[in-house]
Amino acid sequence: MMELGKRQQLEIVRLTEIGAYVGEREKPEQAVLLPRKQVPEGAQPGDVVDVLLYKDSEDRMIATTAQSKIVRDQLTFLRVVQVTPIGAFLDWGLEKDLFLPFKEQKGKPREGEECLVALYVDKSERLCATMKIYDHLSAPAPYEKGDTVSGTVYEVKGMGAFVAVDDRYFGLIPSAQVYQDLHPGDRVTAQVTKKRADGKLDLRVRKKAYKQMDEDAELLWIRLAEAGGRLPYGDKSAPEEIRKAFGLSKAAFKRAAGHLLKEGKIEISDQEIVRLS
Repeated sequence: MMELGKRQQLEIVRLTEIGAYVGEREKPEQAVLLPRKQVPEGAQPGDVVDVLLYKDSEDRMIATTAQSKIVRDQLTFLRVVQVTPIGAFLDWGLEKDLFLPFKEQKGKPREGEECLVALYVDKSERLCATMKIYDHLSAPAPYEKGDTVSGTVYEVKGMGAFVAVDDRYFGLIPSAQVYQDLHPGDRVTAQVTKKRADGKLDLRVRKKAYKQMDEDAELLWIRLAEAGGRLPYGDKSAPEEIRKAFGLSKAAFKRAAGHLLKEGKIEISDQEIVRLS
């Protein structure tokens, strides 16, 4: 059965000047075009080729031997190349960019950023991307209580932040365990606090403030060293700037800076931190 968005082994039914028509031997009338530049050198009718089926700019089904960055039943990060009022377009490795409809977005994708998506076929029989990946995640996850995992936040609701652990498994950071602002697309490292009967994971993304402070201070110290001893962030920096730069809330940043200040390792002003040793 020929399916959009999946790699398949199809037979060359016939060769023409514009390329090869590939399909199933029992259904030659359903064969689709593999453009000439994609046809392997020396290929003959009866040969089997590995192709992906998608639709071209004129909405015709077409085959390609090129390797796309995503296929059906898979999650991956794709770069946003254009944002329009009706949706965004993603680079998935083929000539025609992949459409991410506005209604399938979580958060606000920006050009140049990468977002975690799945590939699906819409009601018009076209391949599209979606950031609503819940139905594409798996359980049970191969982790137990106490394990450290990493993943991507794909949705934030009142009950907490939903995480695609390993970009594949179900995870939830309950709201009571979220010690920083989280947004769709954020990468997190977390500890498994519970593995539910259905195999889904409850997570804690940060330790209690007094336990986390030393790690945050170390992070800040390392970033200062990497930047040559001076960073353009201080007491008056906006919380969003802090979150993007360090992955910390403004409160956690101030605790970490205060820790280093108390030890005489830094000076901090409204808009700058300077390393002293």
